[in-house]
Amino acid sequence: MPTFVDRVVLHAAAGDGGHGCASIHREKFKPLGGPDGGDGGRGGDIRLVVDPSVTTLLDFHFHPHQRASRGRPGQGSNRSGADGEDLILPVPDGTVVLTDDGEQLIDLVGAGSAFVLARGGRGGRGNAALASARRKAPGFAELGEPGELLDAVLELKTVADVALVGFPSAGKSSLVSVLSAAKPKIADYPFTTLVPNLGVAQAGDHLPYTVADVPGLIPGASEGRGLGLEFLRHIERCSLIVHVLDCATLEPGRDPLSDLDVIEAELAAYSADLSDRPRLVVLNKIDVPDAADLADLVTADLQARGLDVFAVSSATRRGVHALSLALAERVAALRAAAPSRTATRIVLRPRAVNEPDFTVTSNGDGYLISGAKPQRWVRQTDFTNDEAIGFLADRLARLGVEKELARLGATAGVEVTIGDVTFDWEPTLSGGGLGDGLLGGAAVGGDAAVDLLGADEQGAGDQAVAAGERNPRVPTTVPQRPAGRGTAAAASMGPRGSDDRLSSSVRLTRAERMARARRARLADSDSAPEAAGADARTGGAADADA
Repeated sequence: MPTFVDRVVLHAAAGDGGHGCASIHREKFKPLGGPDGGDGGRGGDIRLVVDPSVTTLLDFHFHPHQRASRGRPGQGSNRSGADGEDLILPVPDGTVVLTDDGEQLIDLVGAGSAFVLARGGRGGRGNAALASARRKAPGFAELGEPGELLDAVLELKTVADVALVGFPSAGKSSLVSVLSAAKPKIADYPFTTLVPNLGVAQAGDHLPYTVADVPGLIPGASEGRGLGLEFLRHIERCSLIVHVLDCATLEPGRDPLSDLDVIEAELAAYSADLSDRPRLVVLNKIDVPDAADLADLVTADLQARGLDVFAVSSATRRGVHALSLALAERVAALRAAAPSRTATRIVLRPRAVNEPDFTVTSNGDGYLISGAKPQRWVRQTDFTNDEAIGFLADRLARLGVEKELARLGATAGVEVTIGDVTFDWEPTLSGGGLGDGLLGGAAVGGDAAVDLLGADEQGAGDQAVAAGERNPRVPTTVPQRPAGRGTAAAASMGPRGSDDRLSSSVRLTRAERMARARRARLADSDSAPEAAGADARTGGAADADA
Protein backbone atom coordinates (compact mmCIF):
# COMPACT_ATOMS: atom_id res chain seq x y z
CA MET A 1 0.00 0.00 0.00
CA PRO A 2 1.46 3.41 -0.92
CA THR A 3 2.30 5.77 1.93
CA PHE A 4 3.56 8.72 -0.08
CA VAL A 5 1.65 10.04 -3.10
CA ASP A 6 2.85 13.18 -4.83
CA ARG A 7 0.60 13.28 -7.90
CA VAL A 8 -3.14 12.63 -8.16
CA VAL A 9 -6.01 13.44 -10.49
CA LEU A 10 -8.89 15.02 -8.57
CA HIS A 11 -12.42 14.91 -9.99
CA ALA A 12 -14.14 17.92 -8.41
CA ALA A 13 -17.87 18.64 -8.60
CA ALA A 14 -19.17 21.78 -6.96
CA GLY A 15 -22.72 21.89 -5.60
CA ASP A 16 -25.66 22.79 -7.81
CA GLY A 17 -27.76 25.81 -6.99
CA GLY A 18 -31.27 25.28 -5.66
CA HIS A 19 -34.28 25.93 -7.88
CA GLY A 20 -36.42 29.00 -7.31
CA CYS A 21 -40.03 28.57 -6.24
CA ALA A 22 -43.13 29.73 -8.15
CA SER A 23 -45.82 30.31 -5.54
CA ILE A 24 -48.82 32.61 -5.02
CA HIS A 25 -49.71 33.83 -1.54
CA ARG A 26 -53.15 32.69 -0.43
CA GLU A 27 -55.02 33.37 2.78
CA LYS A 28 -58.52 34.17 3.88
CA PHE A 29 -60.02 37.07 1.90
CA LYS A 30 -56.84 37.16 -0.20
CA PRO A 31 -57.06 34.39 -2.79
CA LEU A 32 -54.47 36.16 -4.95
CA GLY A 33 -52.05 37.78 -2.53
CA GLY A 34 -49.21 38.10 -5.02
CA PRO A 35 -46.12 36.02 -5.73
CA ASP A 36 -44.20 34.78 -2.71
CA GLY A 37 -41.81 32.17 -4.12
CA GLY A 38 -38.37 32.24 -2.49
CA ASP A 39 -34.94 31.98 -4.11
CA GLY A 40 -32.89 28.80 -4.23
CA GLY A 41 -29.71 28.44 -2.19
CA ARG A 42 -26.19 28.71 -3.59
CA GLY A 43 -24.26 25.51 -4.22
CA GLY A 44 -21.17 24.77 -2.16
CA ASP A 45 -17.64 25.51 -3.43
CA ILE A 46 -14.67 23.16 -3.38
CA ARG A 47 -11.67 24.84 -1.78
CA LEU A 48 -8.07 23.71 -1.40
CA VAL A 49 -6.37 24.90 1.80
CA VAL A 50 -2.74 24.29 2.77
CA ASP A 51 -2.55 22.37 6.06
CA PRO A 52 0.93 22.00 7.66
CA SER A 53 -0.11 18.71 9.23
CA VAL A 54 -0.71 17.11 5.81
CA THR A 55 2.42 15.84 4.06
CA THR A 56 1.05 13.69 1.25
CA LEU A 57 -1.78 13.48 -1.26
CA LEU A 58 -2.65 9.98 -0.12
CA ASP A 59 -6.26 10.83 0.79
CA PHE A 60 -7.01 11.93 -2.77
CA HIS A 61 -5.36 8.79 -4.12
CA PHE A 62 -8.04 6.67 -2.45
CA HIS A 63 -10.88 9.22 -2.80
CA PRO A 64 -10.36 11.04 -6.12
CA HIS A 65 -14.03 12.04 -6.49
CA GLN A 66 -15.01 15.01 -4.32
CA ARG A 67 -18.44 16.64 -4.41
CA ALA A 68 -19.81 19.63 -2.50
CA SER A 69 -23.38 19.81 -1.23
CA ARG A 70 -26.05 21.48 -3.34
CA GLY A 71 -28.26 24.40 -2.39
CA ARG A 72 -31.77 23.80 -1.17
CA PRO A 73 -34.74 24.92 -3.32
CA GLY A 74 -36.80 27.94 -2.41
CA GLN A 75 -40.24 27.65 -0.84
CA GLY A 76 -43.43 29.66 -0.58
CA SER A 77 -43.97 32.52 1.86
CA ASN A 78 -40.73 34.11 0.61
CA ARG A 79 -38.57 31.41 2.19
CA SER A 80 -35.18 31.12 0.50
CA GLY A 81 -33.36 27.82 0.33
CA ALA A 82 -30.27 27.15 2.43
CA ASP A 83 -26.86 27.50 0.83
CA GLY A 84 -24.76 24.40 0.31
CA GLU A 85 -21.73 23.94 2.55
CA ASP A 86 -18.30 24.52 1.07
CA LEU A 87 -16.08 21.45 0.86
CA ILE A 88 -12.60 22.25 2.26
CA LEU A 89 -9.84 19.88 1.16
CA PRO A 90 -6.53 20.10 3.09
CA VAL A 91 -3.44 19.77 0.90
CA PRO A 92 0.30 19.74 1.73
CA ASP A 93 2.48 22.80 1.52
CA GLY A 94 3.95 23.06 -1.98
CA THR A 95 0.98 21.68 -3.91
CA VAL A 96 0.68 22.78 -7.54
CA VAL A 97 -2.78 22.72 -9.13
CA LEU A 98 -2.84 22.00 -12.87
CA THR A 99 -5.57 21.49 -15.44
CA ASP A 100 -5.87 18.17 -17.21
CA ASP A 101 -3.98 19.64 -20.18
CA GLY A 102 -1.04 20.85 -18.06
CA GLU A 103 -1.92 24.53 -17.51
CA GLN A 104 -0.96 25.72 -14.02
CA LEU A 105 -3.82 27.23 -12.05
CA ILE A 106 -2.04 28.10 -8.80
CA ASP A 107 0.96 27.20 -6.70
CA LEU A 108 -0.04 26.79 -3.06
CA VAL A 109 2.89 27.65 -0.79
CA GLY A 110 2.55 28.72 2.82
CA ALA A 111 0.22 27.62 5.58
CA GLY A 112 -3.31 28.93 5.09
CA SER A 113 -3.06 29.45 1.34
CA ALA A 114 -6.44 28.73 -0.22
CA PHE A 115 -7.82 28.35 -3.72
CA VAL A 116 -11.38 27.85 -4.95
CA LEU A 117 -11.04 24.89 -7.28
CA ALA A 118 -14.70 24.65 -8.34
CA ARG A 119 -17.43 27.22 -7.73
CA GLY A 120 -20.94 26.24 -6.81
CA GLY A 121 -23.87 27.24 -8.96
CA ARG A 122 -25.98 30.20 -8.02
CA GLY A 123 -29.52 29.58 -6.89
CA GLY A 124 -32.48 30.35 -9.11
CA ARG A 125 -34.68 33.33 -8.35
CA GLY A 126 -38.24 32.73 -7.23
CA ASN A 127 -41.22 34.42 -8.83
CA ALA A 128 -41.29 36.97 -6.01
CA ALA A 129 -37.91 38.29 -7.19
CA LEU A 130 -39.01 38.19 -10.83
CA ALA A 131 -42.17 40.24 -10.22
CA SER A 132 -42.30 43.80 -11.52
CA ALA A 133 -44.82 46.54 -12.17
CA ARG A 134 -45.57 45.02 -15.58
CA ARG A 135 -45.33 41.34 -14.60
CA LYS A 136 -47.09 41.30 -11.27
CA ALA A 137 -47.50 37.54 -10.87
CA PRO A 138 -44.93 35.52 -12.83
CA GLY A 139 -45.98 31.93 -13.26
CA PHE A 140 -42.42 30.63 -13.38
CA ALA A 141 -39.12 30.69 -11.49
CA GLU A 142 -35.49 30.25 -12.44
CA LEU A 143 -33.72 26.94 -12.18
CA GLY A 144 -30.61 26.53 -10.09
CA GLU A 145 -27.32 26.83 -11.98
CA PRO A 146 -25.25 23.63 -12.10
CA GLY A 147 -21.95 23.67 -10.21
CA GLU A 148 -18.60 23.51 -11.96
CA LEU A 149 -17.22 20.11 -12.94
CA LEU A 150 -13.50 19.72 -13.64
CA ASP A 151 -10.61 17.32 -13.43
CA ALA A 152 -7.57 18.85 -11.74
CA VAL A 153 -4.07 17.43 -11.35
CA LEU A 154 -2.45 17.97 -7.95
CA GLU A 155 1.33 17.72 -7.86
CA LEU A 156 3.35 17.94 -4.67
CA LYS A 157 6.77 19.56 -4.74
CA THR A 158 8.47 18.76 -1.47
CA VAL A 159 9.23 21.83 0.63
CA ALA A 160 12.60 21.21 2.31
CA ASP A 161 15.72 23.23 3.15
CA VAL A 162 18.28 20.71 1.86
CA ALA A 163 17.96 18.31 -1.08
CA LEU A 164 20.30 15.33 -1.32
CA VAL A 165 20.84 14.38 -4.98
CA GLY A 166 23.04 11.80 -6.61
CA PHE A 167 23.19 8.49 -8.43
CA PRO A 168 21.30 5.46 -7.11
CA SER A 169 23.04 3.69 -4.21
CA ALA A 170 25.20 6.74 -3.49
CA GLY A 171 24.27 6.59 0.21
CA LYS A 172 21.66 9.35 0.37
CA SER A 173 19.18 7.40 2.49
CA SER A 174 21.93 6.35 4.88
CA LEU A 175 23.04 9.96 5.23
CA VAL A 176 19.48 11.10 6.02
CA SER A 177 19.18 8.40 8.66
CA VAL A 178 22.27 9.66 10.51
CA LEU A 179 21.51 13.35 10.08
CA SER A 180 17.97 13.03 11.41
CA ALA A 181 15.63 10.56 13.07
CA ALA A 182 14.15 9.45 9.75
CA LYS A 183 14.15 5.71 9.03
CA PRO A 184 14.17 5.33 5.24
CA LYS A 185 14.53 2.00 3.49
CA ILE A 186 18.20 1.11 3.00
CA ALA A 187 19.39 -1.75 0.76
CA ASP A 188 22.32 -2.66 -1.47
CA TYR A 189 20.52 -2.38 -4.82
CA PRO A 190 19.68 0.64 -7.01
CA PHE A 191 16.41 2.57 -6.70
CA THR A 192 15.78 1.48 -3.15
CA THR A 193 14.15 4.85 -2.55
CA LEU A 194 11.08 5.34 -4.73
CA VAL A 195 9.61 8.34 -2.94
CA PRO A 196 11.30 11.32 -1.24
CA ASN A 197 12.12 10.89 2.43
CA LEU A 198 11.99 13.87 4.75
CA GLY A 199 14.02 14.24 7.92
CA VAL A 200 14.38 17.01 10.50
CA ALA A 201 17.93 17.72 11.67
CA GLN A 202 19.44 20.13 14.20
CA ALA A 203 23.04 21.09 14.92
CA GLY A 204 24.50 23.52 17.43
CA ASP A 205 22.39 26.50 18.42
CA HIS A 206 20.77 26.84 15.01
CA LEU A 207 17.15 26.22 14.27
CA PRO A 208 16.11 22.81 12.95
CA TYR A 209 16.16 22.29 9.20
CA THR A 210 14.58 19.70 6.91
CA VAL A 211 16.50 17.32 4.65
CA ALA A 212 14.91 15.64 1.63
CA ASP A 213 16.31 12.42 0.24
CA VAL A 214 15.52 12.67 -3.47
CA PRO A 215 15.43 9.28 -5.27
CA GLY A 216 18.43 8.50 -7.44
CA LEU A 217 19.01 10.24 -10.75
CA ILE A 218 20.58 8.70 -13.84
CA PRO A 219 21.61 10.05 -17.25
CA GLY A 220 18.47 11.07 -19.16
CA ALA A 221 16.46 11.79 -16.02
CA SER A 222 15.40 15.20 -17.39
CA GLU A 223 13.77 13.36 -20.30
CA GLY A 224 11.82 11.04 -18.03
CA ARG A 225 14.24 8.13 -17.90
CA GLY A 226 14.12 6.22 -14.66
CA LEU A 227 11.16 8.31 -13.44
CA GLY A 228 13.48 11.26 -13.40
CA LEU A 229 10.75 13.85 -13.89
CA GLU A 230 8.88 12.45 -10.90
CA PHE A 231 12.00 13.00 -8.76
CA LEU A 232 13.37 16.23 -10.17
CA ARG A 233 10.35 18.36 -9.32
CA HIS A 234 10.99 17.81 -5.60
CA ILE A 235 14.27 19.71 -5.90
CA GLU A 236 12.61 22.96 -7.01
CA ARG A 237 11.46 23.89 -3.49
CA CYS A 238 14.79 23.25 -1.75
CA SER A 239 17.07 26.17 -0.97
CA LEU A 240 20.33 24.17 -0.83
CA ILE A 241 21.44 21.32 -3.12
CA VAL A 242 23.86 18.73 -1.72
CA HIS A 243 25.59 16.41 -4.17
CA VAL A 244 26.21 13.02 -2.57
CA LEU A 245 29.03 11.36 -4.56
CA ASP A 246 29.88 7.69 -4.16
CA CYS A 247 33.62 7.23 -3.81
CA ALA A 248 33.39 3.44 -3.52
CA THR A 249 31.48 2.63 -6.71
CA LEU A 250 32.64 -0.36 -8.72
CA GLU A 251 30.89 0.56 -11.96
CA PRO A 252 33.26 1.19 -14.86
CA GLY A 253 33.48 4.72 -16.19
CA ARG A 254 32.21 6.32 -13.00
CA ASP A 255 34.07 8.58 -10.59
CA PRO A 256 32.99 11.50 -8.36
CA LEU A 257 33.81 14.17 -10.96
CA SER A 258 31.93 12.47 -13.81
CA ASP A 259 28.94 11.78 -11.52
CA LEU A 260 28.84 15.46 -10.57
CA ASP A 261 28.90 16.55 -14.21
CA VAL A 262 26.07 14.18 -15.14
CA ILE A 263 23.81 15.31 -12.30
CA GLU A 264 24.52 18.99 -13.01
CA ALA A 265 23.65 18.47 -16.67
CA GLU A 266 20.34 16.85 -15.74
CA LEU A 267 19.47 19.65 -13.32
CA ALA A 268 20.24 22.29 -15.94
CA ALA A 269 18.17 20.45 -18.56
CA TYR A 270 15.21 20.19 -16.21
CA SER A 271 15.03 23.80 -15.05
CA ALA A 272 17.19 26.86 -15.53
CA ASP A 273 16.12 28.13 -12.09
CA LEU A 274 18.31 25.50 -10.43
CA SER A 275 21.53 26.86 -11.95
CA ASP A 276 22.00 29.60 -9.34
CA ARG A 277 20.94 27.47 -6.35
CA PRO A 278 23.69 27.13 -3.64
CA ARG A 279 25.53 23.82 -3.77
CA LEU A 280 27.63 21.65 -1.51
CA VAL A 281 29.47 18.35 -2.19
CA VAL A 282 29.58 15.33 0.09
CA LEU A 283 32.12 12.57 -0.66
CA ASN A 284 30.50 9.52 0.87
CA LYS A 285 31.72 6.05 1.96
CA ILE A 286 35.23 7.08 2.99
CA ASP A 287 35.24 4.17 5.43
CA VAL A 288 36.40 2.07 2.45
CA PRO A 289 40.23 2.48 2.09
CA ASP A 290 40.21 3.01 -1.69
CA ALA A 291 37.30 5.43 -1.37
CA ALA A 292 39.20 7.58 1.12
CA ASP A 293 42.16 7.82 -1.25
CA LEU A 294 39.87 8.78 -4.13
CA ALA A 295 38.21 11.44 -2.00
CA ASP A 296 41.60 13.01 -1.25
CA LEU A 297 42.42 13.07 -5.00
CA VAL A 298 39.23 14.83 -6.16
CA THR A 299 38.85 17.29 -3.27
CA ALA A 300 41.21 19.82 -4.82
CA ASP A 301 39.42 19.71 -8.18
CA LEU A 302 36.05 20.20 -6.53
CA GLN A 303 37.30 23.12 -4.44
CA ALA A 304 38.71 24.67 -7.60
CA ARG A 305 35.13 24.82 -8.92
CA GLY A 306 34.16 26.90 -5.89
CA LEU A 307 32.39 24.09 -4.04
CA ASP A 308 32.64 23.27 -0.35
CA VAL A 309 33.62 19.61 0.10
CA PHE A 310 32.88 17.33 3.06
CA ALA A 311 34.16 13.75 3.30
CA VAL A 312 31.87 11.60 5.44
CA SER A 313 31.04 8.01 6.25
CA SER A 314 27.44 7.18 7.09
CA ALA A 315 28.49 3.77 8.47
CA THR A 316 31.02 5.11 10.99
CA ARG A 317 29.49 8.63 11.21
CA ARG A 318 32.86 10.14 10.47
CA GLY A 319 32.50 13.80 9.45
CA VAL A 320 28.72 13.74 9.85
CA HIS A 321 28.63 16.24 12.71
CA ALA A 322 30.76 18.77 10.81
CA LEU A 323 28.51 18.35 7.78
CA SER A 324 25.35 18.84 9.85
CA LEU A 325 26.76 21.98 11.46
CA ALA A 326 27.73 23.39 8.06
CA LEU A 327 24.28 22.65 6.66
CA ALA A 328 22.62 24.34 9.63
CA GLU A 329 24.76 27.47 9.16
CA ARG A 330 24.06 27.60 5.43
CA VAL A 331 20.33 27.17 5.93
CA ALA A 332 20.24 29.87 8.62
CA ALA A 333 22.03 32.31 6.34
CA LEU A 334 19.69 31.54 3.43
CA ARG A 335 16.62 32.00 5.64
CA ALA A 336 17.88 35.36 6.85
CA ALA A 337 18.54 36.57 3.31
CA ALA A 338 15.31 35.26 1.82
CA PRO A 339 12.20 37.46 1.88
CA SER A 340 9.51 36.49 4.32
CA ARG A 341 7.25 33.85 2.83
CA THR A 342 3.57 34.63 2.92
CA ALA A 343 0.50 32.77 1.83
CA THR A 344 -0.20 32.65 -1.87
CA ARG A 345 -1.99 35.79 -2.96
CA ILE A 346 -5.13 35.39 -5.03
CA VAL A 347 -5.11 37.74 -8.01
CA LEU A 348 -8.49 39.24 -8.88
CA ARG A 349 -8.99 40.08 -12.54
CA PRO A 350 -12.15 42.18 -12.96
CA ARG A 351 -13.87 42.53 -16.28
CA ALA A 352 -12.77 45.27 -18.62
CA VAL A 353 -15.13 48.20 -19.01
CA ASN A 354 -15.55 47.63 -22.73
CA GLU A 355 -15.74 43.83 -22.53
CA PRO A 356 -18.88 42.63 -24.36
CA ASP A 357 -21.47 40.52 -22.57
CA PHE A 358 -21.60 38.04 -25.44
CA THR A 359 -19.98 37.16 -28.74
CA VAL A 360 -21.55 35.72 -31.89
CA THR A 361 -19.40 33.53 -34.12
CA SER A 362 -20.21 31.60 -37.27
CA ASN A 363 -20.47 27.87 -36.67
CA GLY A 364 -20.79 26.12 -40.01
CA ASP A 365 -24.33 26.74 -41.24
CA GLY A 366 -25.39 28.35 -37.98
CA TYR A 367 -24.18 30.71 -35.28
CA LEU A 368 -22.76 30.13 -31.82
CA ILE A 369 -23.50 32.63 -29.05
CA SER A 370 -21.03 32.54 -26.17
CA GLY A 371 -20.85 34.64 -23.05
CA ALA A 372 -21.43 34.27 -19.34
CA LYS A 373 -24.81 35.99 -19.30
CA PRO A 374 -26.65 34.24 -22.13
CA GLN A 375 -25.26 30.84 -21.20
CA ARG A 376 -26.27 31.30 -17.56
CA TRP A 377 -29.75 32.45 -18.59
CA VAL A 378 -30.21 29.36 -20.75
CA ARG A 379 -29.08 27.06 -17.95
CA GLN A 380 -31.56 28.65 -15.55
CA THR A 381 -34.56 28.56 -17.91
CA ASP A 382 -37.29 25.98 -17.47
CA PHE A 383 -38.08 25.03 -21.07
CA THR A 384 -41.28 23.26 -20.01
CA ASN A 385 -42.82 26.64 -19.11
CA ASP A 386 -43.93 28.88 -21.99
CA GLU A 387 -43.80 32.03 -19.91
CA ALA A 388 -40.22 31.28 -18.83
CA ILE A 389 -39.24 30.82 -22.48
CA GLY A 390 -40.77 34.17 -23.37
CA PHE A 391 -38.89 35.76 -20.48
CA LEU A 392 -35.63 34.32 -21.83
CA ALA A 393 -36.40 35.64 -25.30
CA ASP A 394 -36.98 39.13 -23.90
CA ARG A 395 -33.69 39.09 -22.02
CA LEU A 396 -31.70 37.96 -25.04
CA ALA A 397 -33.29 40.59 -27.25
CA ARG A 398 -32.62 43.39 -24.77
CA LEU A 399 -29.02 42.20 -24.47
CA GLY A 400 -28.61 42.83 -28.21
CA VAL A 401 -28.32 39.26 -29.44
CA GLU A 402 -30.92 39.75 -32.16
CA LYS A 403 -29.34 42.92 -33.50
CA GLU A 404 -25.93 41.26 -33.65
CA LEU A 405 -27.33 38.28 -35.54
CA ALA A 406 -28.98 40.60 -38.04
CA ARG A 407 -25.77 42.57 -38.43
CA LEU A 408 -23.86 39.38 -39.26
CA GLY A 409 -26.37 38.53 -41.96
CA ALA A 410 -28.30 35.75 -40.25
CA THR A 411 -31.39 34.72 -42.18
CA ALA A 412 -34.69 33.35 -40.94
CA GLY A 413 -34.54 29.71 -39.93
CA VAL A 414 -30.79 29.56 -39.32
CA GLU A 415 -29.70 27.48 -36.33
CA VAL A 416 -28.44 29.44 -33.33
CA THR A 417 -26.78 27.64 -30.40
CA ILE A 418 -26.45 28.93 -26.85
CA GLY A 419 -24.86 26.44 -24.50
CA ASP A 420 -26.78 23.16 -24.86
CA VAL A 421 -29.81 24.74 -26.58
CA THR A 422 -30.19 25.05 -30.35
CA PHE A 423 -33.12 26.93 -31.90
CA ASP A 424 -34.22 28.29 -35.27
CA TRP A 425 -33.89 32.05 -35.41
CA GLU A 426 -36.80 34.14 -36.68
CA PRO A 427 -35.90 37.84 -37.17
CA THR A 428 -38.20 40.37 -35.51
CA LEU A 429 -36.42 43.61 -36.34
CA SER A 430 -39.05 44.34 -39.04
CA GLY A 431 -41.97 43.96 -36.67
CA GLY A 432 -42.14 40.63 -34.84
CA GLY A 433 -42.60 40.04 -31.15
CA LEU A 434 -39.44 39.34 -29.22
CA GLY A 435 -40.87 36.20 -27.74
CA ASP A 436 -42.13 35.15 -31.16
CA GLY A 437 -39.05 35.69 -33.24
CA LEU A 438 -35.81 35.28 -31.33
CA LEU A 439 -36.60 31.74 -30.23
CA GLY A 440 -38.59 30.35 -33.12
CA GLY A 441 -38.23 26.70 -32.13
CA ALA A 442 -35.72 25.24 -29.71
CA ALA A 443 -34.37 21.80 -28.98
CA VAL A 444 -32.85 21.26 -25.58
CA GLY A 445 -29.78 19.10 -25.99
CA GLY A 446 -30.86 18.37 -29.56
CA ASP A 447 -33.65 16.00 -28.42
CA ALA A 448 -37.02 17.60 -27.69
CA ALA A 449 -38.41 20.40 -29.85
CA VAL A 450 -40.12 23.30 -28.10
CA ASP A 451 -42.52 25.68 -29.86
CA LEU A 452 -41.80 29.17 -28.61
CA LEU A 453 -44.10 31.24 -30.88
CA GLY A 454 -46.04 33.71 -28.76
CA ALA A 455 -45.02 31.84 -25.63
CA ASP A 456 -45.01 34.73 -23.20
CA GLU A 457 -48.19 36.29 -24.56
CA GLN A 458 -50.03 33.00 -24.37
CA GLY A 459 -48.81 32.44 -20.83
CA ALA A 460 -49.97 35.92 -19.82
CA GLY A 461 -53.42 35.28 -21.38
CA ASP A 462 -53.83 31.95 -19.62
CA GLN A 463 -52.85 33.61 -16.38
CA ALA A 464 -55.43 36.37 -16.88
CA VAL A 465 -58.19 33.84 -17.68
CA ALA A 466 -57.34 31.82 -14.59
CA ALA A 467 -57.37 34.96 -12.49
CA GLY A 468 -60.81 35.89 -13.84
CA GLU A 469 -62.22 32.52 -12.92
CA ARG A 470 -61.06 32.98 -9.35
CA ASN A 471 -62.03 36.65 -9.03
CA PRO A 472 -64.92 38.12 -11.13
CA ARG A 473 -63.46 41.62 -10.84
CA VAL A 474 -60.39 40.57 -12.82
CA PRO A 475 -60.95 40.90 -16.59
CA THR A 476 -60.65 37.59 -18.41
CA THR A 477 -60.03 38.91 -21.90
CA VAL A 478 -56.58 38.68 -23.39
CA PRO A 479 -55.29 41.99 -24.84
CA GLN A 480 -55.44 41.90 -28.64
CA ARG A 481 -52.64 43.06 -30.86
CA PRO A 482 -53.08 46.62 -32.11
CA ALA A 483 -53.87 46.83 -35.81
CA GLY A 484 -51.03 47.86 -38.06
CA ARG A 485 -48.34 47.17 -35.49
CA GLY A 486 -47.44 43.54 -36.35
CA THR A 487 -46.47 41.61 -33.23
CA ALA A 488 -44.05 44.10 -31.73
CA ALA A 489 -46.74 45.79 -29.66
CA ALA A 490 -47.72 42.44 -28.17
CA ALA A 491 -44.19 41.41 -27.21
CA SER A 492 -43.68 39.59 -23.96
CA MET A 493 -43.15 41.48 -20.77
CA GLY A 494 -39.64 42.06 -19.50
CA PRO A 495 -38.24 41.92 -15.97
CA ARG A 496 -38.09 44.74 -13.48
CA GLY A 497 -40.84 46.90 -14.90
CA SER A 498 -39.91 46.88 -18.58
CA ASP A 499 -42.70 46.08 -21.06
CA ASP A 500 -42.16 46.25 -24.78
CA ARG A 501 -45.90 46.11 -25.42
CA LEU A 502 -46.24 49.64 -24.12
CA SER A 503 -43.55 51.07 -26.35
CA SER A 504 -46.16 52.33 -28.89
CA SER A 505 -48.70 53.69 -26.37
CA VAL A 506 -49.28 57.47 -26.08
CA ARG A 507 -50.23 59.14 -22.81
CA LEU A 508 -52.73 62.04 -23.25
CA THR A 509 -52.30 65.29 -21.44
CA ARG A 510 -55.03 66.81 -19.27
CA ALA A 511 -55.95 69.37 -21.94
CA GLU A 512 -56.26 66.65 -24.57
CA ARG A 513 -58.50 64.58 -22.33
CA MET A 514 -60.80 67.60 -21.67
CA ALA A 515 -60.99 68.36 -25.39
CA ARG A 516 -61.89 64.74 -26.15
CA ALA A 517 -64.65 64.82 -23.50
CA ARG A 518 -66.01 68.09 -24.92
CA ARG A 519 -66.25 66.64 -28.40
CA ALA A 520 -68.05 63.60 -27.03
CA ARG A 521 -70.66 65.81 -25.30
CA LEU A 522 -71.24 67.83 -28.45
CA ALA A 523 -71.73 64.68 -30.46
CA ASP A 524 -74.26 63.44 -27.93
CA SER A 525 -76.21 66.77 -27.99
CA ASP A 526 -76.35 66.78 -31.82
CA SER A 527 -77.69 63.26 -31.98
CA ALA A 528 -80.43 63.88 -29.32
CA PRO A 529 -83.01 65.82 -31.59
CA GLU A 530 -82.62 63.30 -34.38
CA ALA A 531 -83.32 60.48 -31.97
CA ALA A 532 -86.45 62.33 -30.66
CA GLY A 533 -87.83 62.85 -34.19
CA ALA A 534 -87.32 59.24 -35.06
CA ASP A 535 -89.23 58.19 -31.97
CA ALA A 536 -92.14 60.55 -32.88
CA ARG A 537 -92.36 59.15 -36.39
CA THR A 538 -92.33 55.63 -35.10
CA GLY A 539 -95.10 56.41 -32.60
CA GLY A 540 -97.35 58.08 -35.23
CA ALA A 541 -97.11 55.13 -37.55
CA ALA A 542 -98.07 52.85 -34.78
CA ASP A 543 -101.20 54.91 -33.98
CA ALA A 544 -102.28 54.89 -37.61
CA ASP A 545 -102.00 51.15 -37.77
CA ALA A 546 -103.96 50.85 -34.62
